[in-house]
Amino acid sequence: MDALSVLRQGPVVPVIIVNDAAVAVDLARALVDGGIKVLEVTLRTKAALAAMRRMRDEVPEAIVGAGTLRNRAQLEAAVDAGAQFGISPGFSGELASAARASSLTLIPGIATPSEAMWAQDEGFNTLKLFPAEAVGGVKLLKSLASPFPDLRFCPTGGIDIKKAPEYLALPNVLAVGGSWLTPDDAIAARDWGRITALAREACQLSAG
Repeated sequence: MDALSVLRQGPVVPVIIVNDAAVAVDLARALVDGGIKVLEVTLRTKAALAAMRRMRDEVPEAIVGAGTLRNRAQLEAAVDAGAQFGISPGFSGELASAARASSLTLIPGIATPSEAMWAQDEGFNTLKLFPAEAVGGVKLLKSLASPFPDLRFCPTGGIDIKKAPEYLALPNVLAVGGSWLTPDDAIAARDWGRITALAREACQLSAG
């Protein structure tokens, strides 16, 4: 599955931080039950890789990827854990090389036009804008549309259910990334119904 196909599965990619792999399956099912199939498990905790593997093994409807990929070793570990795609906060030639060697679909992060050009030179036309709100958000994406008509984005960082529609209305935005679908307190309380409700609400959004 290529990057365009991944991001066209739905308007929101949840940015998931899992501290306990034991909740991974229930969490994934709660999101899938709400209509969210593409799940980004960030590599910010020791439980992330095990959580990803459990989601892949026990929730086949989900498309499970690794977020916060920063180097070759992390990318290779994510592939071993069953990641179907990868998302990075930034871009490097080393990460691009590792993605090509592993055939992992990578959505690299950029924050400037120069980084966008570099990523495009390396063959990446579907990118993450990060941290979206901090670097200009909707205004930056509008500015990038004319000089980069063939680039598509998944902006992430500071976006919530209220801000998402403005991003999704842009023709160069395929989906947005957000952590609001999986609040820490809901995961801690195992309030899967709340997470399913948040996923359903997110699915009502539509991309331009």
